[in-house]
Amino acid sequence: MLEFIDLNKLPAFLLIFVRVTAFFVTIPIFSYKNVPTQHKVGFSFFLAWIMYYTIDIPEITIDGTFYILLLKETLVGLAIGFIAYLVLAAIQIAGGFIDFQMGFAIANVIDPRTGVQSPLIGQYLYTVTLLFLLAVNAHHMLIDGVFYSYELIPIESLDVGFSNQSMVSFVIETFNQMFVIAFQMAVPIVGCLFLVDVALGIVARTVPQLNVFVVGLPLKIFVSFVVILISFGMFTILIRDIFEMMLMSMRGLMRIMGGA
Repeated sequence: MLEFIDLNKLPAFLLIFVRVTAFFVTIPIFSYKNVPTQHKVGFSFFLAWIMYYTIDIPEITIDGTFYILLLKETLVGLAIGFIAYLVLAAIQIAGGFIDFQMGFAIANVIDPRTGVQSPLIGQYLYTVTLLFLLAVNAHHMLIDGVFYSYELIPIESLDVGFSNQSMVSFVIETFNQMFVIAFQMAVPIVGCLFLVDVALGIVARTVPQLNVFVVGLPLKIFVSFVVILISFGMFTILIRDIFEMMLMSMRGLMRIMGGA
């Protein structure tokens, strides 16, 4: 390994490795627990090795500034991956809205990818989204994101706008857009279930002998599945919009951190 890397540029390689590794800690797909840690570290190492020969490598000495650069690279990698994960979390939020209206909110399951509880419908939609993401090679675009980050945020630069007001506003705006997309995904099912609740209320007033609590839950589940099946085409369009928003958010955050 030492034959291929100039020892004078070894600190720069370590900085690249730190940014890529931190990026894979928070990025969707690569950061999940069912991906072995050895694979994550190995993939980060070889990707950093490839990037070492494709970007301009400055000579950096190991001193106090180098440790500050290590911290900066870690924060940059975590921030870029987190903004992508934040956008993709809109699908989980939409599933939570749907589950709450369907009555599945009490039946949350453990997500094996993240190790936290997630709604049933949200888990289903999220799995479909990840499969769609892999099918269109969108994970390659995520890797391109960390590669092109060096054009906007150079290795040797210490001027990163983490405390910039525009960065805080950008994250808040992205957070708001995430909820808007989640609402757009959930509104067909939630709206139909609201009409079912209204109909059941009318039936309960006109036919008191009918136990709507027994009839209502399976009816709402049946209507939800039918509406999900009908509106699946709209889901794919929203998933595409989520991918575009995810890449635009990554690019916008890198521009702000790079001062562009």
